[in-house]
Amino acid sequence: MSQTETTPVELHVVSDSTGETAARLVLALEAQFPDQLFEEVRHPRVETVDDLQDAVNQAKGRPAVVVYTLVQPELRQEMRTLCRRARLHYCDLLGHPIDSVARVSGHAARMTPGVRHPLDSTYFRRMEAIEFAVKYDDGMGAGLEEADIVLVGVSRTSKTPLSIYLGYLGYKTANVPIVKGIDPPAELFEIEPAKIVGLTLEASRLADVRQERLRHMGSSKRQYAELAQIYEELEQATAVQRRLGCPVLEVSELSIEETAHRIIRLVNQRRAEAEAS
Repeated sequence: MSQTETTPVELHVVSDSTGETAARLVLALEAQFPDQLFEEVRHPRVETVDDLQDAVNQAKGRPAVVVYTLVQPELRQEMRTLCRRARLHYCDLLGHPIDSVARVSGHAARMTPGVRHPLDSTYFRRMEAIEFAVKYDDGMGAGLEEADIVLVGVSRTSKTPLSIYLGYLGYKTANVPIVKGIDPPAELFEIEPAKIVGLTLEASRLADVRQERLRHMGSSKRQYAELAQIYEELEQATAVQRRLGCPVLEVSELSIEETAHRIIRLVNQRRAEAEAS
């Protein structure tokens, strides 16, 4: 086994705020190297050159990459200098985008660390969409007509976390569970077809997820996780999804974020096709 496979790469996340912006990019970066081990080291609330030097000292001589989000130009320049002196690989996440936007827009950046988006209409739309997802979770209430997106699938196919995450992105999302022996609500077949997306999961994977759920809950409902039961539920769900004529996403190997963005693309494409026809 090679050294790169056995030695974690240290990702030193340096920020003048909490470091959440850099941390999110680091997660995406790590996903591109599934066979590599990583160790994330955070250095939040960096405000002085001494703080920068402390972070560089921790990374120096290590198999490390310094990833930083620093708003002040002086701190960005100093970090570049310190990393070069220490022979460290580094990545400035904010510097180049800030400079590029400033050149194109003709407006200077505020250069204020930790600035948050204002509580504007977008923020309140997201909060409303999240509340909607909670209110209409698992077929509760009406909601299907008002929803931007409707998810249809059997239990434990990530309908609830997807609804909440889509709500965070600003999409009012309702979800309808397919339960063995129970017909889905009639309203499901009356709403705009383009906003419906089916979800499914490979049967053995679904059995594992449900068994883990039962262990967590201390439940003895073994039939819920038995393959025979799951195959019957999946067959019923497939029949409903075919009747709806909706696209179906297999979510076994997809993250919530990736699934959500695929759902959004599907709904937007189907709506565009419907408008064009």
